[in-house]
Amino acid sequence: MNVLITGTTQGIGRAIAAHFLQKGHIVWGIDRQEASISHERYTHYTCDVRDYQNLPALSGVQILINNAGTQNENDIDVNLKALIHITETYGVQKDIKSILNIGSASAHTGAEFPEYCASKGGILSYTKNVALRVAAFGATCNSLDPGGVLTPLNECVMNDPELWAHIMEETPLKKWATPEEIAEWAYFLTVVNTFCTGQNILVDGGESINYHFVWKD
Repeated sequence: MNVLITGTTQGIGRAIAAHFLQKGHIVWGIDRQEASISHERYTHYTCDVRDYQNLPALSGVQILINNAGTQNENDIDVNLKALIHITETYGVQKDIKSILNIGSASAHTGAEFPEYCASKGGILSYTKNVALRVAAFGATCNSLDPGGVLTPLNECVMNDPELWAHIMEETPLKKWATPEEIAEWAYFLTVVNTFCTGQNILVDGGESINYHFVWKD
């Protein structure tokens, strides 16, 4: 299939692109940084997702994965507004088979930077809106909402022993996901899955269910 992925130069996006290439798909990547993947079936477009006038002219997109995002840096413009524009441009059309929006566990808990939470929270409802519209093409649309993932974006806490120990206390499975694990979820939701749609899939190692129940001994 023809797969368009945004934010492919590092972390989750790069892992997703690599996974789809391994499975034999044609992958187009959009990222504001230069390509970090070299493959005969991979085409890279160096472009900021907010630069609507200079986005590549692509047709025949069958799978769209909106991964590009920022944290505490123009979050609403990048994570939500650009995601909407990318989806309306490439995703809502007759050739589409599946759309996946990479959200965040913070959309469910509100436990992060204010604009980041708001941007990811908007993805939850927009995903449902798109799912209703692309159903006419027999396509699905879901969001994949990870908790902690071992990416360069999170190295500031991953490399701090005290903070990391505290984070692990809040995570029942006592680990974070690898980008490759998230890539497998992305593949399942867009290629294997044909019936689940309009859903927000929370994958966070149980962090969001770790409520601290206080009672007398």
